[in-house]
Amino acid sequence: MAETRMVAQKCISAFPTLSVDFLSHFFTSDISLWGLFISSFLAATLLPGGSEAVLVGVLKLHPELFWLALLLGTLGNTLGGLVSFGMGRMLPLTHTLKHADKVQHYGTPALLLAWAPLVGDALCVAAGWLRLNPWHAALFMALGKFARYWLIAMAV
Repeated sequence: MAETRMVAQKCISAFPTLSVDFLSHFFTSDISLWGLFISSFLAATLLPGGSEAVLVGVLKLHPELFWLALLLGTLGNTLGGLVSFGMGRMLPLTHTLKHADKVQHYGTPALLLAWAPLVGDALCVAAGWLRLNPWHAALFMALGKFARYWLIAMAV
């Protein structure tokens, strides 16, 4: 009985190492980074999804890509946010957007929260609809998204 328990514990403790080794053969650094970029881009549009798990996976498989993963994740997520910003810019001003007055009150610094689930997409669309400066919007989006990815990466 004790031997069976010991063998089971060894198998369980070896499993994470085996799974990372196994996965690293299929998910090369290039494929992992492209996957991170695409998932972070799509996660920042109106499509549902999250890229945090992909970032964690990339960093677990390829810890040497720490800064590159952060930069590509931030770039993809910021570009996705700018797509939402552009969609808002295409809306006619005759429509009224819920909570746009709050974005107008705080201006582009409100986009520091563009990473937040549910609210972030609405902030980007509202900022575009309000015709806020796209360069300032991109800067604040990127800062907020980078900070979120950095905190996640530091926890890995």
